[in-house]
Order: sequence, then structure tokens, then C-alpha cells
Amino acid sequence: MELILKLVIEGIFASFASLGFGMVFNVPKYTLKYCALGGAIVYDLRTIFLSLDFGIEISTFFASAIIGIIALYWSRKYKIPRPVYTVASIIPILPGTYAFSAMISLIDINRYGINPELIEIFIHNGLKSVSILFAITFGLVLPSLYFLRLNRPVI
Repeated sequence: MELILKLVIEGIFASFASLGFGMVFNVPKYTLKYCALGGAIVYDLRTIFLSLDFGIEISTFFASAIIGIIALYWSRKYKIPRPVYTVASIIPILPGTYAFSAMISLIDINRYGINPELIEIFIHNGLKSVSILFAITFGLVLPSLYFLRLNRPVI
């Protein structure tokens, strides 16, 4: 019951974030509800995969792959380009905390001098944020490559 309540609350806030970025990116008005729904889906899927003890990179990859498949369906059904749905939907799963921590440790290295702990924190958080970004990228690209490859005639 606690996980379901957490999923509902986090899904609502993720949908607000996706809705806001959809408005910033000036998507058509009738697609905003799908952008918000996509943000809630992708954030809740990542939370579910994290609760199943997957790593954050694998959880992010699976969630972005699933939203990539859903966005392919929406783009074909409503004749809107796929990035309209995917860009706003992945905003809640961007690795902001890890990137922020990496930059803060880099500033601390500049301020206090080279320290092995600060270097370790910088490398750990920097690599984690880059790997999450790669997981998002490959998760969004692979379904579209796979499904578009299936529909092309083989010559």
C-alpha cells in the first residue's frame, strides 16, 4: 500500500514537471495530456524497477525504452512527431542530483584543493549521471530503430 501511494504522489508531481516542460517546448495543446501522462508513466516505471532492486541505470533504460514504445504508438495514432512526447516525458528522470553533486564536488576541489574523497565523489557522481544519460538515450532510440526497421521493405 505504501508503494502504491508513493507511485501516485510521485506520478502526479512528475506529470506536472512534464506538463511544464511541454508548455516550454511549445507542443500542441492537445498533446499536453499525453506529455504529462508519459512523465508519470516513466517516473513510476523507474520507481517500480528500482524497488525490484535493479540499478538506477538499468531502471532508467527500461523506463525510457517503454516510453519510447508508447510514444511510437502515440505518434502514429495522432500523426505527431515522436519527440513531442518523449522529450517532455523524460524530463523527470534526468540525473539532476548526480550532476549537481558532481559539480559541487568540483567546486570544492577548486576551493579547498585536491582531496581524494572529493575526487572520488566527483568521479562517482559524474559517471553515474553520464551513464543515466546514456541509458535514457539508448532507451529512447532502440525501440524506434527496431520498430522502424520492421516496417521497411527488404530489397
